[in-house]
Amino acid sequence: MENNHDHVKLTSAELSYLWNTYLADSMSICMFKYFLEHVEDDEIKTLVTHVLDLSQQHVEIIRGIFSDEEIQVPEGFTEKDVNLKAKRLFTDVFYLKYMKHMTNGGLATYGRVLQHIYRRDIRAFYSKCLTSTIEIYNEVTQVLLEKGLDTRPPSIPYPQDIVYVHKQSFLLEGLGRRKALTGEEVNQLHFNIQTNHLGTALATAFSQVAESDKVRHYILRGKDIALKQINVFSDYLGNNSLPIPMSFDHEVTESTQSPFSDKLMMFLYGLMIYSGIGNYGAAIAASRRSDLVVDFSRLTTEILKFSEDGVNILIANEWLEQPPLAVARKDLEKD
Repeated sequence: MENNHDHVKLTSAELSYLWNTYLADSMSICMFKYFLEHVEDDEIKTLVTHVLDLSQQHVEIIRGIFSDEEIQVPEGFTEKDVNLKAKRLFTDVFYLKYMKHMTNGGLATYGRVLQHIYRRDIRAFYSKCLTSTIEIYNEVTQVLLEKGLDTRPPSIPYPQDIVYVHKQSFLLEGLGRRKALTGEEVNQLHFNIQTNHLGTALATAFSQVAESDKVRHYILRGKDIALKQINVFSDYLGNNSLPIPMSFDHEVTESTQSPFSDKLMMFLYGLMIYSGIGNYGAAIAASRRSDLVVDFSRLTTEILKFSEDGVNILIANEWLEQPPLAVARKDLEKD
């Protein structure tokens, strides 16, 4: 039985997750330090400070683990990637909505990560990450609700009787499409509209301040894709007389002075793309209508193609750090 971790090497999963977490948290430190320079609401300031403190703790813990294991610490993001003196780019309301969506991602990520962790100290670290994220999620959600800023998923009628499905048309579009959406389908459509609205708001902000034309054009392409996908999801809700979440692009100011490096903005945009792919996968698993499954699958393919162009921009600018790799045994074979 494992009593300590002194001589137990990190697994590929543990190493990779720690490496990725370091990058994400070093980026968050830059973001939230900048937010703190402009936040005015005391409640929101307390939340931003809390999130910043947790990200700084994560980075220090991972640095310690890597130092003990003699692992090269990634460069990640530093003070070079943020201009704390830049003019205000976002409102306090945006800060709240950003934290809500980032904690949504954290809940999904840390829950998935924990399933692949074996070493005791790493399990303890990610367990604490998950617990802290749950705490922040609850705090942010409560503040949003108290300020009347959060949008709950629509309500549907409570079941009054037990009903069994007797027709394949419940599932198969070709046999006569089921008109009503299930509660889970409504939730997935509502949630993915909200996450795409965050993407369009960030794209609005970043397109105003990006220094590189290629970065700006890429981000604007992403905004166009997000808007198109919002329309697809909104049609499903609208055709069922269900409310559609509103955008919050108006929570971006008119500033054109960049607080962040193009490298950081591309990294964050990439995180959101891959988070969106995961969200769409969950939506496919939760959907029982073939037309919904087809649309989510089609839109996932579109996002994947778009993400490849983003990776090419990162590589061309030497912004993409190489993640930990397994040994390429074929390259070691002698002829």
